[in-house]
Amino acid sequence: MAEFAFDLNEDQKSVQEWLHGFAADVMRPAAAEWDEREETPWPIIQEAAKLGIYSLDFYAQQYFDPTGLSIPMVMEELFWGDAGIALSIVGTGLAAVGVLANGTEEQVGTWIPQMYGDENDVKLAAFCSSEPDAGSDVSAIRTRAVYDEAKDEWVLNGTKTWATNGGIANVHVVVATVDAELGSRGHASFIIPPNTPGLSQGQKFLKHGIRASHTAEVVLEDVRVPGSCLLGGKDKLDERLARVREGKKRKGGNAAMATFEASRPAVGAQAVGIARAAYEVALDYAKTREQFGRPIIDNQGVAFQLADMRTKVDAARLLVWRASWMAAAQKPFTAAEGSQSKLFAGETAKTVTAQAMQILGGNGYTREYPVERMHRDAAIYTIFEGTSEIQRLVISRTVSGVSIR
Repeated sequence: MAEFAFDLNEDQKSVQEWLHGFAADVMRPAAAEWDEREETPWPIIQEAAKLGIYSLDFYAQQYFDPTGLSIPMVMEELFWGDAGIALSIVGTGLAAVGVLANGTEEQVGTWIPQMYGDENDVKLAAFCSSEPDAGSDVSAIRTRAVYDEAKDEWVLNGTKTWATNGGIANVHVVVATVDAELGSRGHASFIIPPNTPGLSQGQKFLKHGIRASHTAEVVLEDVRVPGSCLLGGKDKLDERLARVREGKKRKGGNAAMATFEASRPAVGAQAVGIARAAYEVALDYAKTREQFGRPIIDNQGVAFQLADMRTKVDAARLLVWRASWMAAAQKPFTAAEGSQSKLFAGETAKTVTAQAMQILGGNGYTREYPVERMHRDAAIYTIFEGTSEIQRLVISRTVSGVSIR
């Protein structure tokens, strides 16, 4: 078990510098264009694949880093570049984590490589959990998966929403109900292989922020997948469902929640990257922008805002790093440290980007400067992957032991 440290090691620093160069030289110059186009930035994803940034090998190396700090470092640097483009690059990772959290070794080895492809044939994946009537309340999922024993196939029907890469992905991971009477405890996750009949893209959403990332509905109409596409396998599912029906505490967590819990610190790191980017723009602007014959940073009203912004960014990073290290060290989140990191980082991104706009004044409100886009991008971080309210609910329940509603 690696000891918790505040410094990245030499290998991590080298990767950080490499990613920072990609973010500064490739992502930032293209950010405004792809935000306006509201399209998946395929050329940049392909460039990332060519350089080895969008690849299974790269993310596996970061994911299995014993310090736990490599993934948040990667997320922060890429999202410092641009959140919309970065989410297009890392969005596949949520589906991959879903397979890692719930799948067998064989399923991990079979499907995760197909989610990324290679530099000559880039692939995408999508994780599909939310539904029109089931967002924070995962127990309300209505997508059904029914087992056809004669053919050893699962038949899925339902509509998913808010799916990153939904409909355009090569591989979809879908959370569905296999026993409606058990609520969220009756869920399972399924792989939908490429070109499976019955899966289609529904509405593509036009969003306030992260507009270079594709978000859409996924419609499943009599989608048939082999029994081997049930993550974890049927024997494990049957055993788990039997334990739940007998009233015993089951091993492990809900299929969707296991994915979200594993990804929360990484999402917090994304928010840190956005906040840090906005803070740096505001700091540079305050040093060069003159009013009344002197740089505006000479005024306490501006300087103190920047001090608060930097403090919040650094505090958010520390919470993210702590949670990431704890997860890597397999230490239990006894105070919901994963949710703490996501909550504070998301709120920080929203606050810091708003302060950056204020420091830039009228310029901050225009698209000539990036903080306007950063502020729009930051808004989602108090909403997706568990709203701030849900994070507070998780934290309060964990620290109190009371089933707060």
